[in-house]
Amino acid sequence: MSATLTVWKFDTAEGAGEAAELLKQLSKQDLIHVHDAAVVTWPVDKKRPKTHQLDNVAAGGALGGAFWGLLFGLLFFVPFLGMAVGAATGALAGSLVDVGIDDDFINSVKTEVVPGTSALFLMSSDAVMDKIHDAFADIHPKLIRTNLSNAQEDHLRSVFEDS
Repeated sequence: MSATLTVWKFDTAEGAGEAAELLKQLSKQDLIHVHDAAVVTWPVDKKRPKTHQLDNVAAGGALGGAFWGLLFGLLFFVPFLGMAVGAATGALAGSLVDVGIDDDFINSVKTEVVPGTSALFLMSSDAVMDKIHDAFADIHPKLIRTNLSNAQEDHLRSVFEDS
């Protein structure tokens, strides 16, 4: 199975961090294979969110710091790309499209992840969905975006939003 990139939003600045710790436990139980993950926390009293790649979730991090840095820069720190910057980052941004990150993805995340919330960005595969659902029942994540097909995304949303 190929890896899936998902973005989960939490209604508190701490929610994504709690979910990341839970994911580490689920990964040790072989209930999900975490290739790479990063957390965005945005306390209500801060102008910008804090971002960090998770340690010890996967050997070597599948995507790496450069990927997360570019993505989070586009999402939270670059209000708009000027012509010179846009030309320089065009090839890198093009590689984001290859993993399902396009303007719609960027805009939907920007709209949802605001002060007082947090988000978990997860590259994973082989998830045992019923066990993952049960583990996340008290946290109530909201799926913002994924690189799955529409049918796969609808199924994933239904698993988590019916609880």
